[in-house]
Parts: sequence; structure tokens; C-alpha cells
Amino acid sequence: MRRAHPFKFVTAGVLTLALTLPFALGATDVGQPAPAFTAAELDGRGFDLGALRGKVVVVNFWATWCPPCREEMPALDAFYRQYHEQGLDMIGISADRPRDRDDVVKMMRAFAYPAAMLRDARINGFGAPEALPVTYVIDRTGVVRAKFVPKSDTGLSEQDLADAVLPLLSHGSSAAQAGAK
Repeated sequence: MRRAHPFKFVTAGVLTLALTLPFALGATDVGQPAPAFTAAELDGRGFDLGALRGKVVVVNFWATWCPPCREEMPALDAFYRQYHEQGLDMIGISADRPRDRDDVVKMMRAFAYPAAMLRDARINGFGAPEALPVTYVIDRTGVVRAKFVPKSDTGLSEQDLADAVLPLLSHGSSAAQAGAK
């Protein structure tokens, strides 16, 4: 009986690791610190998730060709408009191809919250999204407190956001008021 050469097993192991490591590193779990993310927004301003400590941040991965993404964008926008002044920040990160940038810019004109192209990320600790849309809620200390993936074709609702975000906003304002006394 002929034995397999050990080099084949090492090569297969290295290849498996090389193919799966980027996804494993990009895994973002609830209760863990949010990964680093920096990108140029569509308007050219810089977005740095780490610089937003002290705010509650919603990070939404989406694409123009994704029906549930388009469905939930008005709810994200309404929520952002209502709570931005209370310490909420938000970014939509488009997974569209670079050649579809004009479509992304055109779509985002209807919304108040900022957006960036995933391909424009200088640092992306989130990795490639496992599904679209996917939305993360990050608390004032930089910890992921909620993760939403599509349950249906309707996407995320304002109630989903309220349930995840409002306790974080009120907790932060209570702490700020207590510190001011």
C-alpha cells in the first residue's frame, strides 16, 4: 500500500486556512468589541468607527440590487433622523461593485445617513458580509450589542432598531446626566 506524502496534507491544510481565515477574522459576534472600520464616505469625508466611541452606532451592509436592503432603508433613515441628535450615528456600507458607485450615490440622495463603498474601506475588520443586509448595533463603549440578518424579504424595521438602540441611548444619557451632577 502506498502512503500519501506528508507534503500533500500540509499543502491542503495551508490552502484551507488561507481560504477560511479571512472569513473567520471577519466574524463579528454580539458581546465582542466592534472591529476596526475606516472608509471614505461617498461625499469624501472620512468615517472611522473607532473615533465614534461615546456614541451608539448602527453599521448597515447593503447593496442596490438587494430587495430587503432597499426595503429597510427608509426605516433606517427615519430612525437616524429621529435619534441622531441624541447620540446615534449610522453608516450604510454598500457591497456594490465599484462600477456601480453612481447607482449607490443616486440611491443615497434620498437618505440623510452617510454611506460608503465596502471597496473603499481602508480598514475592514468586519470582513465580507455573510448576508445582505446585515446590521450591527454598537454601544457607546464600542461593543457589538445586536446583529440583524434578514429573516424575510422585508428587512429590518424601526421597531427592531428601537428595541436594540433606545436602551443604549437612554443608558448613555442617564450616565452622562449622573456624571454632570
